[in-house]
Amino acid sequence: MIHVNEVPRQFKPGLKISDLAGEIKPDADLFIVNGHPVSPSLVLEDGDSCWLIRKGEKPSAEELERLLYARHTPGVHEKVKNASVGIMGLGGLGSLVAVALARVGVGHLLLADFDLVEPSNLNRQQYFIDQIGEKKIDALKDNLARINPYLLIETIDGILTEESIPLLFNEVDVLAECFDGAEMKAAAMRCALGPLAGKGFVGASGLAGYEDCNMIRTMKIRERVYLVGDNETAARPGRGLMAPRVGVAAHHQANQILRLLLGVP
Repeated sequence: MIHVNEVPRQFKPGLKISDLAGEIKPDADLFIVNGHPVSPSLVLEDGDSCWLIRKGEKPSAEELERLLYARHTPGVHEKVKNASVGIMGLGGLGSLVAVALARVGVGHLLLADFDLVEPSNLNRQQYFIDQIGEKKIDALKDNLARINPYLLIETIDGILTEESIPLLFNEVDVLAECFDGAEMKAAAMRCALGPLAGKGFVGASGLAGYEDCNMIRTMKIRERVYLVGDNETAARPGRGLMAPRVGVAAHHQANQILRLLLGVP
């Protein structure tokens, strides 16, 4: 048995990958076997996993779905694709959390920010030079669509408040706090412990500079409420926000969100 674009197919001795392409995808011009690009003349072996690709072609929703099922196992992917995550703030943390969750295949993302992409953002945020001046909600939505065009991505354009957060994010399964300012971080935590109690919540505090990344950890505050960071290294003059450490913290957040969606204690 071999797998072609994640679909099982009967193995035939002496079959070349070019023969397979002729049967299934004649316009394929990139051949990958067991994770490596190969020559069209390669003779396949029983158990091989093959991909037939036409360069520049976007996989269908069904093909991408099969790929994610194969990578995550069906039980995991089923939960993830039916999940909804809200992300408050689309800067260094939020933009990277969104990218990680899009790659995982979280089916519904609700993104909130009011700001524009600025040149100073490019040292750590998931935007590009040609997006400077765009609204972050629009730029990030475009970037996520390039990763997985089949996700439902909704946006909130505006300044969030302690009063609006419970109303706007009441339907999500997990909420990510990715604000820059201490005041809004505290407001979001109060929402998590008050009107949104019982909902998954992952915040962040202490991730600036270039101190040891091993200081950053995921801490459980209450049931289904977590805080990522070292609780010490806030941004200040002489200690800016930099891509490596912000990225570590963002992936801590994304991983804890995934654990909450999967019901991992």
